[in-house]
Amino acid sequence: MSHELLRQVHMSCALASFTLFVLRGLWRFGALQPVDARWVHVAPHVIDTLLLATAVVLASRFAPYPALHGFLAAKVSGVILYILLGLTAFRWGRTQGQRIAAWFAAQAVFFYVVGVAVTKSPTLTLLD
Repeated sequence: MSHELLRQVHMSCALASFTLFVLRGLWRFGALQPVDARWVHVAPHVIDTLLLATAVVLASRFAPYPALHGFLAAKVSGVILYILLGLTAFRWGRTQGQRIAAWFAAQAVFFYVVGVAVTKSPTLTLLD
């Protein structure tokens, strides 16, 4: 698969993953029906698996030791935090307030990860 096609698949999966994350939160916190549909529970796993697979291939093509590049390490750390916050929002949060706060925090982390991907810099500043 060409690098550009792989990159496009990766970015499409990231957008689909984030869109479903936001929708699942809206459905859950709004007590709407689609949250109980089977596809709502299956689709994120399929999309996120493809997202992770394309990320691994892209990173391995970028450098033999991608963890040595600061922006890749920041992206991986951000993704791990995003996952933990997502788990808190949908499973671990003890109160509705904790769940909603984790849901919003996860969205902020997602935008940080996208910013790191675009700028290739782990430090995002508004003044640059």
